[in-house]
Amino acid sequence: MRLGIDWGGTKIEIIALSDAGAEMFRQRLDTPRDDYDGCLHAVRHLVEAAEQATAETGTLGLGIPGSLSPKTGLVKNANSTWMNGKPLDKDLQAVLGRPVRIQNDANCLAVSEATDGAGAGEHVVHAIIIGTGCGSGIAIDGKAHLGANGIGGEWGAITVPWLTAEEFPGPDSWIGHKGVIDRWCSGTGFQLDYKDRTGHLLKGHEIMALKRTGDATAVSVYEAYVSRLGRSLAMSANLLDPDVFVLGGGMSNIDELYDDLPAAMLPFIFSDTFETPIRKAVHGDSSGVRGAAWLWG
Repeated sequence: MRLGIDWGGTKIEIIALSDAGAEMFRQRLDTPRDDYDGCLHAVRHLVEAAEQATAETGTLGLGIPGSLSPKTGLVKNANSTWMNGKPLDKDLQAVLGRPVRIQNDANCLAVSEATDGAGAGEHVVHAIIIGTGCGSGIAIDGKAHLGANGIGGEWGAITVPWLTAEEFPGPDSWIGHKGVIDRWCSGTGFQLDYKDRTGHLLKGHEIMALKRTGDATAVSVYEAYVSRLGRSLAMSANLLDPDVFVLGGGMSNIDELYDDLPAAMLPFIFSDTFETPIRKAVHGDSSGVRGAAWLWG
């Protein structure tokens, strides 16, 4: 049995998978925000609940909204800031009495979809989260590509490429740089662009409903979003040239993206041909927790 945990800012979720990938158990708890020890105890509670319900023990993988520094072994770059600077793998091993494999949550998405999802059987999978934030993970032959400095796949921290004069330099972001992919290509960025133009903060599906009626502002916001995301994916194609792009997060449910993104990418692709597919994550919101379980593949 493989256990996977997705530690997010609002919930901590566990899944138990059989060797064949069948779901055996699932449970989630509200994240004890700003309480590191409380989070450790929540993880222990979930592991105990899974093993009691299945009468089995399992390996444990954990997806977090950050990563472990290969230099210090401490968590870095987590937007759940109370885990930053902590030796999470060692602390969890002490609490649970077993080793734990930890990866960035976007890497877990990539592993999940590369294992038995939209990227199954592909050599290089670039998985993109376009939700509250915007980040990515890379799986090579089903394994997460962490990188020498633990920042493999930190695509969301890069400025949107090929900025137009009207876009430059772009809005501020929590990362500390202007116009980054995380700020402009996330669902949050989509909403804020509409708010900047109208003064009204709407949810993404509300903006898309207006766009589908032909509302001029909503159409313009959507077209700008497609352009920015398309340029950002083109940059990845020119550098990484993955076999498939997989989109997850709330914005991945906009069906029009899969028709519109290839045309937005093509002018920026440094090749005379480009046929790389862009697919929706098969496992949706479950991909992160499933990918954490598959860290013990």
